[in-house]
Amino acid sequence: MIAAHMVLRAPDDFHLHVRQGADLKACLPSSTAWCARALVMPNTLPPVSTPSRVRAYREEIRKAAPDFQPLMSFKIMPSMTGDEVSALKDAGCVAGKLYPAGATTNAQDGVSSIDQIQDLLSAMEEWGLVLCVHGEQPEDPILTREISYIPVIEKIAVHYPRLRIVFEHLSTKEAVQAVAAMPSTVAATLTPHHMALTIDDVIGGNMNPYHFCKPVIKQPSDRDAVAAAAVSGNPRFFFGSDSAPHPKASKLSGNALPGIFCAPVAMSVVAEVFERLGALDKMEDFVSRFGAEFYTLPLNSGTVEMEKTPWQAPDEVNGFVPMLAGAGLRWRVIRRAG
Repeated sequence: MIAAHMVLRAPDDFHLHVRQGADLKACLPSSTAWCARALVMPNTLPPVSTPSRVRAYREEIRKAAPDFQPLMSFKIMPSMTGDEVSALKDAGCVAGKLYPAGATTNAQDGVSSIDQIQDLLSAMEEWGLVLCVHGEQPEDPILTREISYIPVIEKIAVHYPRLRIVFEHLSTKEAVQAVAAMPSTVAATLTPHHMALTIDDVIGGNMNPYHFCKPVIKQPSDRDAVAAAAVSGNPRFFFGSDSAPHPKASKLSGNALPGIFCAPVAMSVVAEVFERLGALDKMEDFVSRFGAEFYTLPLNSGTVEMEKTPWQAPDEVNGFVPMLAGAGLRWRVIRRAG
């Protein structure tokens, strides 16, 4: 690897929303341009919560992107029992996703208390599935919802000591510090937007709905803590883009939905953060190794080639506006092979 050019093992994205139907076909190529494999989020309508829906969704994704491997997750519903876990694993799930009720898009039917799903969590622990958690308390003020959820993660880790847990898309320095102090069974995904943007990029001037997500982007100190965790070399912090596209019309509707379409610029943003912090040599571990190892998956065999050359992020991609639309960037993906 040299300063103006680098070749990385093909990355994994351990938190990706690929949508459905025409939206899937419009947005997925922005991820498959650099990503060989991704954990697909299940908060669709209807939710991916049964073996038949898991299989149907995987088939839809594979038809749209034959050279891409979707890793399937199921949405945890309050009524689920432990008896359903083995069938979901047989259908191809590697993880179950816990959405607190009302926490984010399509989470109205989520879990109100982990007491509702004790049997399910025990079965996930027994069958070796990973628990992914959108860690926010919906009833709390927006800027402290993640911090308020930390005790819930700690409680799950204590009660289910063999259950692997991923605290998703960390956005605060408190959550970064908490995960670092938790047992080795607890990891976290970090996004390009939470390691590069601050609240000023959302509401510092005019409101930018394309940078509105949940958990919301916060203070410079939080951004810096997330970026520091990404470059730390700690294998329990790994890449999950949380790329969550919404059509331009939805973002401008007056009731903007949360979610940042970061896939078109994800690798560029991550490379710039790692370069700024003098850690380009650690980027491959963050995007291509640590997540796979936590999920006990083989490493990807393909590569992604990146070049340091000025370019401008697209203003729009098939009716979807990406993160940093129109901004100048320094690193770009040249090609993905294998």
